[in-house]
Amino acid sequence: MSTKGEHHTVPLSVLLKRELANEKIENPEIVHGQASQSKKGEDFTLLKNECQRAMGDGVTTFSVYGLFDGHNGSGAAIYTKENLLKNVLNAIPSELNRDEWIAALPRALVAGFVKTDKDFQQNARTSGTTVTLVIIEGWVITVASVGDSRCILESAEGDIYYLSADHRLECNEEERERITASGGEVGRLNAGGGAEIGPLRCWPGGLCLSRSIGDMDVGEFIVPVPYVKQVKLSTAGGRLIISSDGVWDALSAEEALDCCRGMPAEAAAQQIVKESLQAKGLRDDTTCIVIDILPQEKPPPPLPAPKKQQVKGVLKSMFRRKSPESSSNADKEYMEPDVVEELFEEGSAMLSERLDTKYPLCNMFKLFMCAVCQVEMKPEEGVSIHAGSSYSRKLRPWDGPFLCSSCQEKKEAMEGKRPSGSRGRHGSDSD
Repeated sequence: MSTKGEHHTVPLSVLLKRELANEKIENPEIVHGQASQSKKGEDFTLLKNECQRAMGDGVTTFSVYGLFDGHNGSGAAIYTKENLLKNVLNAIPSELNRDEWIAALPRALVAGFVKTDKDFQQNARTSGTTVTLVIIEGWVITVASVGDSRCILESAEGDIYYLSADHRLECNEEERERITASGGEVGRLNAGGGAEIGPLRCWPGGLCLSRSIGDMDVGEFIVPVPYVKQVKLSTAGGRLIISSDGVWDALSAEEALDCCRGMPAEAAAQQIVKESLQAKGLRDDTTCIVIDILPQEKPPPPLPAPKKQQVKGVLKSMFRRKSPESSSNADKEYMEPDVVEELFEEGSAMLSERLDTKYPLCNMFKLFMCAVCQVEMKPEEGVSIHAGSSYSRKLRPWDGPFLCSSCQEKKEAMEGKRPSGSRGRHGSDSD
């Protein structure tokens, strides 16, 4: 996982030209199944096939799958399930064509996650939830995640890809450093007499995670800013597994995939949950969603045989990336081979980085609209996302995008620039 620095991406225009050239613009067939065993009743799922939207160049469909693993109650998980997708879609300008809409998703996901968290915390409830949200548009998969639920992909070529990040403090040093720099404390539960037990937690509150939606009693440096990864499958398809930590505490990615090899999606989800319970027992809510992304029934048109050495080299790599310097030959370079390609990856917790306009889209973001909550503002009301930022790009503090005053306060709290409530260290049943 990379969270900082320049990301070399494949231009969407190049991918679409290749699809048109090969007459493979057809959408895949998507089949899903889910299974769950409940202990606390705090896991919830969102399954929406073939959502339709009008766009600048016609009508397109997309599918959405979400897993929400609540803790300290189910309020945050239920609220997020009911509101997150709406908030994400509202952050995407209307009348974008297909490739613009896909390119806008990573930024809209960040805005939608932060708005959902901000709105939920206004209800003064203290539960929290992990979130893994998957949006599939054509052959492009976009995953946004906070917490320790995970999404993995096995491509038809047999490679495994990790499409989410693990925000457990125990295994993420960068997140531990971010929290302590923002004013939080990271340590284990004090059992008395100097003895410390259990996993690393954030204090106040005792949460094991560094990112979630909700958890207002823990401190606002526990942020809702998601890690986002976007990839394009080969037209041979693949299998996605989205599971809560009840599965991943018991099974590795390889074990989860192997135990359901050859099974249809519904049976596969049931088998993964069964294997998890056999390995560890029912210690937590255990939920699994399996999504098969399959080519349509009719065979694709024949393709020129790729060079053997080129295919071999690419299949050994995690993703095929393209440096901007060599983009002049992009059309020729990307005609073959047809493999999984990375379009976007970013995990920074800084809104000044995540909401900056990085996409070559005309008139994408309205100047006087809050980049998070989409409220319209007067010109003198907005605060630049870059105000007070040490962001490395040479941007002036009066450059947009802009935040309303309440979202600016939220941003400052997440960055430790205004005090949050302080509490003593105590036990917690938080995930």
